[in-house]
Amino acid sequence: MSNAKLTPDYLFEVSWEVCNKVGGIHTVISTKAQTVTRKFADRYILIGPDLQHEGANPEFEEDPDMLKAWRQSVYSDGLRIRVGHWKIKGEPTVILVDFTSLIPRKDEILKKLWETYHVDSLSGQWDYIEPVLFGYAAGMVIASYVDNFCNATDKIAAHFHEWMTAAGGLHLRKHAPYVATLFTTHATVMGRCIAGNGLPLYNDLAKFNADELARQFNVVAKHSIEKMAATYHDAFLTVSDITANECKYLLGREPDGITPNGFENDFVWTGEEYDAKRAEARTAMISVAEACLGHKFRKEPLIVGTSGRYEFRNKGLDVFIESLKKLAASDRLKREVLAYVTVPAANRGPRADLQAHLADPASPIDGGQYKYSTHYLEYQNSDPIVNALNGSILTTDDSKVKVIFVPTYLNKADGIFNKDYYELLVGMDITVFPSYYEPWGYTPLESVAFSVPTITTTLAGFGLWVDKQREHLGVEVIRRDDYNDKEVEEKIADSLLRFSALDEKHVSEMRVSAYEISETALWEHLFAAYEQAYSEAVESSVIRTNRAVLDESNARNEQINFVRQQLFAEKPNWNRMMVDKTLPKRLHALEELSRNLWWCWNPGPRDLFEGIDPALWAECERNPIAFLDKLSVERIKGLERDEAFLGQLDAVYAQFRDYMNEKPAPKTPTISYFSMEYGLHSSLKIYSGGLGILAGDYLKEASDKNVPMAAVGLLYRYGYFTQRLSAQGAQEATYEAQNFYKLPISPVRDEAGNWLTVTIAFPGRTLSARVWKCQVGRTDLYLLDTDFEANLEEDRQITHYLYGGDWENRLKQEILLGIGGIRALRALGIKHDVFHCNEGHAAFIGIERIRDLVNHKKLSFSEALEVIRSSSLFTTHTPVPAGHDAFPESMIRQYMSHYPDVLGITWEQYINLGKTNPNDPNEKFSMSVLACNLSQEVNGVSWLHGEVSKEILGNMWPGYFKNELHIGYVTNGVHFPTWIATNLRRLYARYFADGFEGHAYDIPAWQKVHNIPDGELWAGRMHLKNKLIKHIRKRYSDPSQVRLDSPRQMLQVIEGIKPDVLTIGFARRFATYKRAHLLFTDLERLERIVNNPAYPVQFVFSGKAHPADGAGQGLIKRIIEISRMPQFRGKIIFLEDYNMIVAKRLVTGVDIWLNTPTRPLEASGTSGEKAEMNGVLNFSVLDGWWYEGYRFNEKAGWALTDKRTYTDQAQQDKLDAATIYSMLENEIIPLYFAKNSKGYSPEWVQYIKRSIGDIAPHFTMKRMIEDYIHRFYDKEAARSKKLQANDYALAKEIVAWKEKVAAAWDGIKVFDIQASDITNSTTGNDFATRAIIDTNGLGKDLGLEMVVYKKEDGEEKFWYTKPFDVVKEEGNVLTYQLNMKLKDAGVFRYGYRLYPKNPNLPHRMDFAYTRWI
Repeated sequence: MSNAKLTPDYLFEVSWEVCNKVGGIHTVISTKAQTVTRKFADRYILIGPDLQHEGANPEFEEDPDMLKAWRQSVYSDGLRIRVGHWKIKGEPTVILVDFTSLIPRKDEILKKLWETYHVDSLSGQWDYIEPVLFGYAAGMVIASYVDNFCNATDKIAAHFHEWMTAAGGLHLRKHAPYVATLFTTHATVMGRCIAGNGLPLYNDLAKFNADELARQFNVVAKHSIEKMAATYHDAFLTVSDITANECKYLLGREPDGITPNGFENDFVWTGEEYDAKRAEARTAMISVAEACLGHKFRKEPLIVGTSGRYEFRNKGLDVFIESLKKLAASDRLKREVLAYVTVPAANRGPRADLQAHLADPASPIDGGQYKYSTHYLEYQNSDPIVNALNGSILTTDDSKVKVIFVPTYLNKADGIFNKDYYELLVGMDITVFPSYYEPWGYTPLESVAFSVPTITTTLAGFGLWVDKQREHLGVEVIRRDDYNDKEVEEKIADSLLRFSALDEKHVSEMRVSAYEISETALWEHLFAAYEQAYSEAVESSVIRTNRAVLDESNARNEQINFVRQQLFAEKPNWNRMMVDKTLPKRLHALEELSRNLWWCWNPGPRDLFEGIDPALWAECERNPIAFLDKLSVERIKGLERDEAFLGQLDAVYAQFRDYMNEKPAPKTPTISYFSMEYGLHSSLKIYSGGLGILAGDYLKEASDKNVPMAAVGLLYRYGYFTQRLSAQGAQEATYEAQNFYKLPISPVRDEAGNWLTVTIAFPGRTLSARVWKCQVGRTDLYLLDTDFEANLEEDRQITHYLYGGDWENRLKQEILLGIGGIRALRALGIKHDVFHCNEGHAAFIGIERIRDLVNHKKLSFSEALEVIRSSSLFTTHTPVPAGHDAFPESMIRQYMSHYPDVLGITWEQYINLGKTNPNDPNEKFSMSVLACNLSQEVNGVSWLHGEVSKEILGNMWPGYFKNELHIGYVTNGVHFPTWIATNLRRLYARYFADGFEGHAYDIPAWQKVHNIPDGELWAGRMHLKNKLIKHIRKRYSDPSQVRLDSPRQMLQVIEGIKPDVLTIGFARRFATYKRAHLLFTDLERLERIVNNPAYPVQFVFSGKAHPADGAGQGLIKRIIEISRMPQFRGKIIFLEDYNMIVAKRLVTGVDIWLNTPTRPLEASGTSGEKAEMNGVLNFSVLDGWWYEGYRFNEKAGWALTDKRTYTDQAQQDKLDAATIYSMLENEIIPLYFAKNSKGYSPEWVQYIKRSIGDIAPHFTMKRMIEDYIHRFYDKEAARSKKLQANDYALAKEIVAWKEKVAAAWDGIKVFDIQASDITNSTTGNDFATRAIIDTNGLGKDLGLEMVVYKKEDGEEKFWYTKPFDVVKEEGNVLTYQLNMKLKDAGVFRYGYRLYPKNPNLPHRMDFAYTRWI
């Protein structure tokens, strides 16, 4: 078959270096692409890895509309890709593949490679696994593209570069066998290993056992896949004769062809531009060298250069420096030489003194800096180039050869030259690349392209290629082998010496020759070898698959297309028209009031809206935006003429404007608050339960108290589910889409008027989120929304459901909340003092803040961590370990693999931020652990929960007892104006007037409840109870709200529920630990209680179970079943679809609030607090907030004991149930029905008054926010400002101190410790201890303390510590002394603990190094 017939119709080329510059392969493919694109046009497709996760990839321009439908089908196969163009000449089509979505399938994929090709991946680590997954994903993408776009007769070739992509070709061979595959190895894995480990590669090549050496060097997996790729591709290629020889012996197969690396020279300047660039480069290099060295060149020096990857031996850097030493020692050298070594190495940025001097020559150079480097070297003492220079002739003042080390990438942003590599290369006189291992070698080719003569060796592929050319005056090729380093050094020195003595004419001849050699390496000459390889690969695939190759005309395809067009009928083009209602100018205040949720906790605006049309207000579920939208034009006109209404409107609006215009106190810290959910009003469905209601209350109180706060959350399209119950009690979850334009939110616009969006790099694509604003009084809540056209369908769903979807979706939500939230605030220009993470969902805020400081303030990761910790507060609400969100490492890697590089740390350091046990590979990444590690302060939400949190999180600080940890608490509260019933609010205002002005709600004012006449207070309570009964009857009368078996059941409920019956409420999330089942443990006893004719009782339940919580749903079903039993009908009520409206009805309308959680699993619980302020008495387990509340007055409610009798939970449940029955029968019910002639129980009313006066004021949101300010916000804001002052000086100082302590810690030695014998002591006895310790340089920064603990109830409990004094100091050796008197009696244990001391630390847990001695 002819080559023309076998030329591919489609060509795919796959490399790790497509749009991703790592080394020379990037140059090969990017320059060749112009030639290939001219030949194949859009049928040439490049595939690379999507690694540029943050910010735009400078080499890639995405086209979101390109191949959009196909991309979606690829996503459905589990792959994420981006399609666009490589920003190089020719702009070839590129597909960037995110392979991280295959991480969960890695074992399956590696197993397939073993079973099909015997690729041994067993020892492969992530540096092997990730490239293999990329290659495999690329193969899947090619197979999908071919399946969707190529005809059966098309000839298709796929070219894979290096072992990193080999899995793609192996995948295609099995799953798309008609695709011809080519595999190029540019340098074998084993060749690199042998050369890199100092073994004589070339002399002993035929003797090596490559498989055995692979085991020794621990590269079995890489070697194995490379070997199988060489065997199982249709064409096996390499780039030079030298590598072909490697392949023969190390891979056991000779390549099918050699394809030398060419390039395009269109980037090379010519004429006057070239001369100007060369002059500019020489001036720059000389001036930098003179500044660094403090040496002025008498004449223009000979500028010699070398560059490349930092492989000291393989790239010949060792030989180059030694040759410079020989040159410097030569008496024949008459000219000064300036040698530039431009090799990227670990550095901490450009030298500040050098930058300043170059900007202003009067600014001095710092003599304390290493003068031979332009940048601060990270590891100067161990740097091979530095060590090779040290003490040599090259560092003497009179040396004619001067060396400058440029340890950074030259990318126009190096900070010294601010040029790219070519802009320096053009100014050099000669370059030297004496490689020991160089499969090809682009650097000498680039040099000659700029007419700069070069020296290379016979161990470089380029060198061997040049030797085959007729003339190469501009390139000297020195013979090199395993053993002739000294000879090579001499020859390089001699060549440089000769070159330095050449006159201008001979130099010009060499420069012309150099350029002519580069022209022979253009792709127009060398691409023919690739074309030959592609044809041979196609031929091989044809033979392999026994496939016929057809030369068809396009006639058949054109006919098919014609027929296809007839099948599609023309469709109408519908346009959308949207008409908004506008209010008259006189009523504009209504619009403004409706858009700020201030209205929902203030009676004035609520009454204003309701008074317009009470029925419509109820129909619109008290949503003023929807209400105004539905209001008739006639009614609007009527309002415009209604003077009484207009007067009321003006009064409310004036109150609102006065409120909004009040300025916060100038010293109040500013807060950024992050939460996954907010319960602000029932119309805005972005909450599910207690966490959200608390967050909503917090924003309202921040507004009332005028705390400068901006909050961040997510805007859910469907929010949390709407609950319906079948007639049998089965929970049915339905989700109703919210119309965002009928909610009190508005788009945030940028300065140009565009909708503000933030972006986050996701695997294979960019996630965009729109920013909305919800005004909560004076507090702004910013909500992120991904449900719009710019995102893929799977990403639009991120903000569909609160707590919906799988764990991957949860991770995406938390990335959006944390990282996207910080980016939103940054885009808005909001800079706050303190960042408050409400539960672990938002823990990534710390990561994003660190990233910002590392990137823009140039802090190290440790310094940035110090800064962001100082202003971060983490509040945990979860009382059980399983409740803390945690993700598998593979999932975190899939979405965040790029973050360690961005932050300047390793993957292990990053993933360990979320682990309690850093060395446990099976431990999941915990968001709570991450939040703790990134926050200075951590708190629980009640005193008891604070203690529980110490137990849950205590393993993070293993040197300390859990009960001495620095984990605080702020007991949750509730927003009084939101949850107090309107009639009681007005009643309290009359009697508590002085203490209730300006949202004060002062605690002493609540005692005035005792001034309210009993009858008046009882009437207020009965008014609320009647409203609840009316609400229940209305619900049960509506079949659309309650499903019953028959109308008879409906009547029995409606008639059975009565206001004069003791009504007990139980409403909350139906989780099993809430123990809703307790009441139904003994149904016969319960029946007697509810049906006692003298003392009747009724129970009202409400609540939702998470759709995935089968046990919780089972509890609801059981309650429904019991409520339908004849003896309980109308006595046990379940109100479905628990929300804020139902909650307020219940917490204001029942008589008793029942709470029965398993202690201590109720973190706080706030429903009981809401009930408390409304005069509803609590009957609860002593858990959460009630553990504290009950102690304020034990005659204001009832409690189950906090003592546990049984370890078996089932037995404990039975006991607690019996206790509940007994207390109801013997205490509570008789007290309620001990009524006087006025129809109420005087003692019951006294319970109500004590409840309101003594307990309720301690659990308001006002008290809670004040606690946060005084316990956390104030001190964090103050410390954060100190750390940021003077360019973060204190933060840097603390980090340096911590690093010093860490380095010295293991070297601390205890010479002696002597203590008094206190085996049988009595209180008052003296106790003394003396210790002599070598502090290893830490001095008094090393503290020593005596730690005492005691066993109580089988647990070790921290008791106290006593610090030692330093009484003697001799160099590093300190003598510590402790003198004390024994005070407490009992059996104790004691020990001695070393710890680091620094007054700048906020607390001990901030740097929790400890050592017991």
